[in-house]
Amino acid sequence: MYKRLRSQLETFRTRERPGSTCSGSEHVPDFEPHRHLRLLTFNIQVGINTSSYHHYFTRSWQHVLPHRRRAKNLDRIATLLSQYDVVALQECDGGSLRSGYINQVQYLAESAGIPYWYQQLNRNLGPVAQHSNGLLSRFRPLDVTEHKLPGLIPGRGAIIARYGSEEDPLVLVLMHLSLSKSAQQRQLGYIREQIGDYRHVVLMGDMNAHAEQLLTQTPLKETDLVPLPETAHSFPSWRPEKALDHILVSPSLEIRHSEVVSYPMSDHLPIAMDVALPKGYLETF
Repeated sequence: MYKRLRSQLETFRTRERPGSTCSGSEHVPDFEPHRHLRLLTFNIQVGINTSSYHHYFTRSWQHVLPHRRRAKNLDRIATLLSQYDVVALQECDGGSLRSGYINQVQYLAESAGIPYWYQQLNRNLGPVAQHSNGLLSRFRPLDVTEHKLPGLIPGRGAIIARYGSEEDPLVLVLMHLSLSKSAQQRQLGYIREQIGDYRHVVLMGDMNAHAEQLLTQTPLKETDLVPLPETAHSFPSWRPEKALDHILVSPSLEIRHSEVVSYPMSDHLPIAMDVALPKGYLETF
């Protein structure tokens, strides 16, 4: 089954732009700039339902071995994801023993009815684990690129998707940062370089730091990104005390709604935001 899945993925790669992995659907809608975009970021902890600190010990084996409830957990996550237009996923498995050789990014996209998906493999442990980030999108991007983030310990990455027009695109950056503050400095310095030339930017993901620190003590202080309220606590899911997951947006994007979604299917809660593109942006298409 593992070999068959890898073969399918290679087929999908040849159908899409170089470097992308998608569902192979031929009916992906083009980007519609007049719409609100419903955004969600979610660290799914490879489908492990953690609801207490002691579960890090008692359920730790699920990070290595398959579990019969994992598919049910993924189905419940997919039900949530089906309500959004663009989803950033962290801590997914790309198809190994622990996930039953199922690419969780693909599984969630297809179960949620989201036609375009992209898996970034960040730490390849062969049949044991395929540590990945994921992008799910209802719209076909101009392009999707993956980036290995700097750090002493490899395995952190970002996905950058551009939508709209080449001249003035909407740029979405999906990431999972390191725990180390020094590594975060280097990683956000790299991200800052990638977004410096764009007006309309969204940063999404598990950033392992509070927004105030990110926007005042890292290279992101050179940007004008707007955070969620500092009270948007997402970790741990059973007693949220830390704001580690974020959606940061340029001032040109009007925030219509934002929230921490009460959906405890992981040790993180998902973060959602509804944004509208700036007036006149439609004229660039």
